[in-house]
Formats: sequence, structure tokens, C-alpha cells
Amino acid sequence: MTDVPRRFAALRNRECAVYLVGAALMMMADNIEHVITYWVLWQRFHSPALAGFEVISHWLPFLLLSVPFGQLADRYDCRRIIQVGAALFALVSIAWGVLFATDTLTVWAAGLLLVLHGTAGALWGPAEQLMLHDFVSPAELPSAVRLNSTFRSLGILAGPVVGAALLVGLGPTAGILVNAVFYVPLVVFLFRTRFTGHVRDAGAPRPAAGFREAFRTLRLIRTDRTLVSMLVLAGLGSFFIGASLQTTMPAFADRFGSGDGIAYSALLFAVGAGGVVGGVLLEATRRIPTTVGAAVVSTLAYGAAILGFAMTGWYWLALPLLFVGGMANLASMSISQTVVQLLAPPGERGRVVGLYGMAANGLRMGSGLTVGFFGQLVGVAPALAWSAAALLVGTAIAGAVAARGRPPGIARA
Repeated sequence: MTDVPRRFAALRNRECAVYLVGAALMMMADNIEHVITYWVLWQRFHSPALAGFEVISHWLPFLLLSVPFGQLADRYDCRRIIQVGAALFALVSIAWGVLFATDTLTVWAAGLLLVLHGTAGALWGPAEQLMLHDFVSPAELPSAVRLNSTFRSLGILAGPVVGAALLVGLGPTAGILVNAVFYVPLVVFLFRTRFTGHVRDAGAPRPAAGFREAFRTLRLIRTDRTLVSMLVLAGLGSFFIGASLQTTMPAFADRFGSGDGIAYSALLFAVGAGGVVGGVLLEATRRIPTTVGAAVVSTLAYGAAILGFAMTGWYWLALPLLFVGGMANLASMSISQTVVQLLAPPGERGRVVGLYGMAANGLRMGSGLTVGFFGQLVGVAPALAWSAAALLVGTAIAGAVAARGRPPGIARA
């Protein structure tokens, strides 16, 4: 595969650049909602089990629906699919605001809204990636995927800051209602662009949707050792750590003796800042090759950083560890996402991306068990430490198996 001729190539494509900004705003809004709602839920219920349920109820739709939604992305206009997802995101934010304003929030209502929020994210995921493939040429795709991951990290970075500002300045009710507005720019842009997710591959055959076709896709990729390696690595990180950092961060803020909203947001900020810096360095230097080995090393670094964070009792050491973890996680995920997109057959790209979404996002519900419910028994910090250790062991085993098979690498881009 050819190298990208210029650094930051995807940003030189005007429509792709606008799309990345809109997606970053959407990701920021997603994280603002998490910051506000997780804070309210923790302050009201103080339950690690509920934090675990937040993860499971939110990410289960990714596990069950990523492939069907990938099939939809293969067959239909991705612009409309993303717009439906954005509308559902906004409606969920408004529903949180109504529950907060009327003081009628219950565990059952919270669980329902988390499931709807997760469904919106699962619907958005495959279509979002196909739009990237449509905006740029194959040579520019690695740049687009890296920059998309970086802009998403920028949204994760801005989410805690803006979320804390809304939480402190306006309160949870007004803050979550204002959050719904951040989904609007991407929706408007998608009415204006001509790209549908299928313009470049207009002549590619579109397999029929259905469970039989989904299983056929599994059979198709199982012989591709590189694709399978990327799916396994993404799944390991999601299952053992996944979204648990975000849902348990209020508990860690209390553990460090800094239970105020600003200190809590700073911990989340460190993760997002690491992702942004890591993404910029990857794109600017292009020194890390797009290979299975690079993904393995990045995942090991991520697990080691989170293990150190879980074990330390020093707040000022926790911040740099989270920063390093954010950098390593972005490297791992962007490398694996790039490989999957480049190797996926054009007519089935959506469902292959959906399979990746199952691994990278759907298996995050496992962290609700490994950190959430296990944390109810042994404490949040020990549960996260054991989960990070398990990630290190699993990644080492997966890397050894992949190295023994000597899967082909992907050229640096």
C-alpha cells in the first residue's frame, strides 16, 4: 500500500475537514452527557454496581447491533443514518434534563436512557467510518482515520472541560439541555455534502442484509490473520478496561480526596489530552508503522499505564499516568482501525467495520463486570488493577500467537 504523500493529508480535503470538526463536536456532546449524568448518578446513588450497569447498558447495543448497523451502512445513505443517530443523542439529552428538572430520576429511567444513548452510538459508528472512506482516497485513508481518532479524542478532551463548566455554571439540568445543541452542526453539514459513504465505491456489489450474510462475513475474515489480530486486540482492551475509566472516575476522585467536579474533570481531561497529543504526534511524525506489532506494543503500554494509575494513591502521579494511557490507547485503536478499513472488501466494508465495532465498543460492556460489579466486591481500584493486569497478559498472548504466524504488515502511512 502506498504512503500518504503529505502529513495531515485529510485536513487538506475541505469536506473531510468540516466533517471531522462536526464529529468532534458530536463526540464532545457525547462526553458532556457522560460527565453530567455520571456525576448526578454517583452523587444520588453512590453505587459501584450502578456504575457497572452504566457500562453494560450503554455498550450492549454495540455488541448486539454493530454488524446489523454495518449492513445498513453498506446499503443505505450514511448521511441519513448519522443524522438519525444524532437526533436520538439529542433527544436522550433532553430526556435527562426533564428528569433532572422534575426530580423524577430513577435507576430504571437512567438505564433506559443509557441503552438509547448506546443504540445511537452503535448506529452512528459504521456509517461514520464509511463516510471517511468516501471523503478521501485510499492513500489518504490512514491520515483520515488517525485524524478522526484525534478529533474524537479532542471531543473527549473538551467534554470534561465543557461539561464541568456547564455543570458548575448552569447546573445539571440546564447544562444537559444546552448539550443537545452541539449535535446540530454535523446534522446540518450532512444535508449539504454530496458524499453518501458510497460515492467512491458506487460500482461495488452490496450484499443483502441478514444474519446469514453476517455469518458469511465472519467466515470471510477468519482466514485473514491480520484482520483477526486487530479484532482481538481491540476486544481485549474493551473487555478489560473499556469505558470503566469514565464511569468509575468519580470514585477515583473521592479516593484521591478530591471529590469536587473540577478535580474529577481533570482526571478525565488527562486521558483526552493524551489521546490528542498522541494523535498529533502519530500524524506529524508517522514514525509508528501500521502493523500488528505496533498495535501490540501500544496496547501493552496502555495496560501498564492504567495498572499504575489503579495502584497509585498520589493524585499528581495519576494524571501523567492517565495521559500516557490516553496516548497509548489512541495509537492502538487508530492503528487497528486503519488496518481494518484498508483490508475490508469494498462491498462489505460496513459490516467488517461493524465487526470491529463489536470488538472495540461492544465488548466494553465486559468492563462493567470486570471493574463495575467486581469493584462492588473488592473495591474499584483493585478491580481496575486486576483488569489492567489481565489486559497485559491477554495482549502478550495474542501478540505471541500473531508473531508465530507472521501476519503481513501494512505499509507505514
